[in-house]
Amino acid sequence: MATILVVDDELGIRDLLSEILNDEGHTVELAENAAQARAVRAQLRPDLVLLDIWMPDTDGVTLLKEWASGGLLSMPVIMMSGHATIDTAVEATRIGATAFLEKPITMAKLLKAVDQGLNKAPAKPNGPVVSALRMGGGVLSSTDIAVEATVSGSALPEPAMMDLGPQSLQSFNLDGPLREARDDFEKAYFEYHLAKESGSMTRVAEKTGLERTHLYRKLKQLGVDLARSKRNAL
Repeated sequence: MATILVVDDELGIRDLLSEILNDEGHTVELAENAAQARAVRAQLRPDLVLLDIWMPDTDGVTLLKEWASGGLLSMPVIMMSGHATIDTAVEATRIGATAFLEKPITMAKLLKAVDQGLNKAPAKPNGPVVSALRMGGGVLSSTDIAVEATVSGSALPEPAMMDLGPQSLQSFNLDGPLREARDDFEKAYFEYHLAKESGSMTRVAEKTGLERTHLYRKLKQLGVDLARSKRNAL
């Protein structure tokens, strides 16, 4: 399996991605800022990097540009952000990012991006977008639309209908088995709180009274799509 470097200043994100990737058999190295990322990249030469855009010392795009200009972009780099602008996404992919993931990141989207990144060479600077991942259960985000349109030269399509996400008042089928009704309720409950807390696993764990690892496993068991919790955080 691969050695993957996760660069993010948020401890909860690092822990979550590390747990998912370790479960898949990968070796995961962690960095909380650009300085640590440079050191790990120089020492271990990871097979792939998951790089957050907004970090306190040096932002991810600047670090990506530094690697590209220094001939160090020898590995696929997947950018991550919950607050990226269209211009930022376009710039990152033109510099050489292999893909762009919006936070919160679902396990399925993460593993798909990692698998694609490990099975192809990193994009050349100023080259085309290799992958623009769709988030929100099939609804294109504004970033996805704009990145693809900018690179292809096509016109922007009409805005897609927004997914309003889980609501506080919902109805459930009470005619089915108890376990199914309970699972439906728990899934709706966690989706609601994830959306309310902008996908922060730490805040949801505190809100629901669950230990973070237990919460993650519960969400995985219920099939909760973490991408749906991102609503108006941008």
